[in-house]
Amino acid sequence: MKNNDLNNEYLDLDIVNKELMNLSSLEIIEWGFNKFGNKLAFTTSFGIQSSVLLHQIQNSALKNKVKIFWMDTGYLPEETYKYAKQLIDLLSLNIEVLQSELSPAHMEAIYGKLWESKDPQDLDFYHKLRKVKPLEKALEKYSVTCWGSGVRAQQTNNRNNMRFIDFIRNRLSIRPLLGWTNKEIYYYMEKENLPQHPLFYKGYSTVGDWHSSSPESQLNQGRNTRFGGLKEECGLHTNT
Repeated sequence: MKNNDLNNEYLDLDIVNKELMNLSSLEIIEWGFNKFGNKLAFTTSFGIQSSVLLHQIQNSALKNKVKIFWMDTGYLPEETYKYAKQLIDLLSLNIEVLQSELSPAHMEAIYGKLWESKDPQDLDFYHKLRKVKPLEKALEKYSVTCWGSGVRAQQTNNRNNMRFIDFIRNRLSIRPLLGWTNKEIYYYMEKENLPQHPLFYKGYSTVGDWHSSSPESQLNQGRNTRFGGLKEECGLHTNT
């Protein structure tokens, strides 16, 4: 696929993805910065594995030069808010918090507790309100051409079909950690002395909102522990 709105030149994503396959995650991050400059931004959830991407950004040419958005739904576990502060202090992060225009109380008064219906469409609407719309508003505000995240192919079926860079909702998205495994994440954190999310020690392999996350069990593992098993994605990394 080609797009002629990027730096006034064609960007052949088939060719670019072949190039990125041969680069390290740090090199992909720096490639993105060299290509898009201040039109590049990254997102974080301060989840179980978020520290790796944030640490790599701070150890690259992007340190304190690129916007980092924190998607705060207002429903994160207490442990996540404390972990976020720990990482922000440790890595000297400059974070911009993105939240829905509707407070949790306002949303619940109008629409109810959408996650309780067990209807995937209600969850989709919830994620649109609390994640997708705040992100799209920020990307538009700062004229972001490309936004990056720490998604990995191993996490969901959708992500297993992703490329290192591609379009999501008519905007480029870059994924420096796409090829990383769970073991590589763990050993990187060990090597760099990065703290684990507190819920990791309680059996969580992934964590989002408090009402839609649970520890692993014999029946549910990985992303199956999210959203009551009704869906794998929160909406940020899909085109719908």
